[in-house]
Amino acid sequence: VQLQASGGGLVQAGGSLRLSCGASGRRFSGSVMGWFRQAPGKERTFVAGIDRNGGSTDYADSVKGRFTISRDNAKNTVYLQMNSLKPEDTAVYFCAAGEFVYWVDFLKRTTSYNYWGQGTLVTVSS
Repeated sequence: VQLQASGGGLVQAGGSLRLSCGASGRRFSGSVMGWFRQAPGKERTFVAGIDRNGGSTDYADSVKGRFTISRDNAKNTVYLQMNSLKPEDTAVYFCAAGEFVYWVDFLKRTTSYNYWGQGTLVTVSS
């Protein structure tokens, strides 16, 4: 699976962005998908994850109620709708695919994912 993230940019605090991650290959619908982010000088952290059919999701506490992950298996695309953005959301956002994850609790683990996209930068100004 090859992943291509897009949709990042500069937005004011309180604004919204929608990230997209397109996947090539036939493994997309057989993979759980996740979004992670990495702020300058910090480790990569979990943001949101979704199971294969979109029926189960998980979110980091810091984004619950503001971000929504979704997927369209017909389009091989996963989305991250980000609302009420805060300056602390500034980071490079990465999408990832995991073929061998079968429990929702594992969506938040970086080790659950075996394919990663290149990242898209989100900058939230105050």
